[in-house]
Amino acid sequence: MEIFKQIAPLRTYLDRARKSGKSIGLVPTMGALHRGHISLIQTSKSQNAVTVATIYVNPTQFNNPIDLQKYPKTPEKDIEMLQEAGCDLVFIPEDLEMYAEKPRLKFDFGHLDKVMEGKFRPGHFSGVALVVSKLFNIIQPDRAYFGQKDWQQFAVIRQLVGELKFNFELCSIPILREPDGLAMSSRNLRLNQAQRSNAVVFYQALVMAKNALISGAGLETVKKAVLDMVNNRPEIKLEYFELADSRNLTILDTVDKAVLPILCIAGFAGEIRLIDNMFLD
Repeated sequence: MEIFKQIAPLRTYLDRARKSGKSIGLVPTMGALHRGHISLIQTSKSQNAVTVATIYVNPTQFNNPIDLQKYPKTPEKDIEMLQEAGCDLVFIPEDLEMYAEKPRLKFDFGHLDKVMEGKFRPGHFSGVALVVSKLFNIIQPDRAYFGQKDWQQFAVIRQLVGELKFNFELCSIPILREPDGLAMSSRNLRLNQAQRSNAVVFYQALVMAKNALISGAGLETVKKAVLDMVNNRPEIKLEYFELADSRNLTILDTVDKAVLPILCIAGFAGEIRLIDNMFLD
């Protein structure tokens, strides 16, 4: 596996691969890798001749400096996992390589970045869009892979790719879960034993809500049940629970069979913020 820390030699390497007719798959990550990330690598390897993973904790998408400071970093383990998964290249830039000067460019995605995550993390998706635009430009992949757990992020990036006419296929890969249902996340590394045990309530709430809505329960009744269920766990606090149109993230006030609804949830285990979602199909 080749490791690059600078853009110029990475571009040279990928230009040679591209000229020899090799397809390129991109898996952007912020490190602290888990089996969910590796599933993206494996999917890319099955569809491309060259798979590139990036490891970069992007500062412009954090609206909470403490969250940025405490974001888990496990570079040696990450590289070992990528090697074992058969990843071909990994790009691990420093901040100065990605942001030679303070960025001024801002993105506005309208409704897409004003609800749910956008409502509670203002500026987050502008930072995401900026860094993935840089990565798309640097690597110029044939396909790029993102996990379903960050579905709103995927919707934003899908809008970005469409509006800027990036010429590659954007792929969403299903959530991988722990045996008890907790969605795999780099932030799970920060949970203590009690928080880890109680955090599964986010998944349990999604399952309960999905079953209730399919059975015909009213959304407001379900929302109250989710609030009670989540906040009843020690150190767990619900931030939001919404039913949305998965295509455009319009918040729904009732189950609409004409769209593909998605249940989205976010909350805290202690000070650690977790998100999850589940399609209502």
